Amino acid sequence: MPEGHTIHRLARDLRTTLGDQPVHASSPQGRFGAGAALIDGERIVRSDAWGKYLFVAMTGGQILHVHLGLIGKFRPIVAIDSAPRNTIRLRLANHSGGWDLTGPARCELVTPQERTAIVAQLGPDPLRRNADVSGALHALARSARPIGAALLDQRLIAGIGNVYRAEILFVCGIRPTRPASSLDPSEIDHLWSETVRLMRIGMRRGMIVTTDPDEIGRSRGRMRSDDRLYVYHREHCRRCGTELVTVELGGRPISYCPVHQH
Repeated sequence: MPEGHTIHRLARDLRTTLGDQPVHASSPQGRFGAGAALIDGERIVRSDAWGKYLFVAMTGGQILHVHLGLIGKFRPIVAIDSAPRNTIRLRLANHSGGWDLTGPARCELVTPQERTAIVAQLGPDPLRRNADVSGALHALARSARPIGAALLDQRLIAGIGNVYRAEILFVCGIRPTRPASSLDPSEIDHLWSETVRLMRIGMRRGMIVTTDPDEIGRSRGRMRSDDRLYVYHREHCRRCGTELVTVELGGRPISYCPVHQH
């Protein structure tokens, strides 16, 4: 499932590509035909993200709400005049460019009030400016769940997925099986600051990069794919070579280094 940095980049790229011109909306698949007709010919007023949720506000007052889920994709159209495939839930296009949405978990039109209600169920987003994190971090400190499970709870922090949780915990030196309530305030503050830092890097680069360039010996732009992560989808720690331990937390496997996450 795409993590928060991907959705923030998508929100920015949609707005940049389609600009201020009217957008033709269609649903080649047919499942979003009525919704596409309501926003067809309108312009994008605002496109933003909150965690893994995308919101595109249109001039008519409707807001397109998309959650990609496990298999959803929002891809730029290479050739605007190309015939759309019948798997496309929504196509947004004008003379500047276009995007095709396939396989989303949610694709719907919502009102501003409904958007507010959706966001109210989510925790602070590390990629949004002036995020109010005090309540979320306090709730994290009171949770008896393992920290590796708690970080996947979008009601606590919005946007963290399986890759970021493993890498953030490694960078912070925290074993994922520790109860969240066992973290002291300095550890929780460090966890949040590293989440913000690493997700900002991911948004800028368009990929998750958590390793230190000085440690790797290459700049982030020159790193190979194997250089970018410390523990996710690895058998041995990228830093020390120790065999990783894998456990299931929050319904998903997570690996950690028993040396660096003691």
